[in-house]
Amino acid sequence: MAKAMTKSKIVAAVAEKAGISKKQTALVLETLAQMAYKEAKNGFTFPGVGKLVVRSYKARMGRNPQTGEAIKIPARRRLKFVVAKAAKDSVL
Repeated sequence: MAKAMTKSKIVAAVAEKAGISKKQTALVLETLAQMAYKEAKNGFTFPGVGKLVVRSYKARMGRNPQTGEAIKIPARRRLKFVVAKAAKDSVL
């Protein structure tokens, strides 16, 4: 199985494909990441790849598997990445 691409390999590949410097490419990727962090609470879409959404989960009752004791799991919000259909279709 091939190794995942590192940040430096991604920067180099995008810089070569776009014909811009690696420094400019790294700045674009960093800016994109910062925008995603800032806008995730409203939903952030990265076209063709997927989107970040905040999901709310209700409080519920769970069970400790070791003792069998019932425990209360509190409500919480989680950040989730939903993969775009086009990305799923091309990979799978």
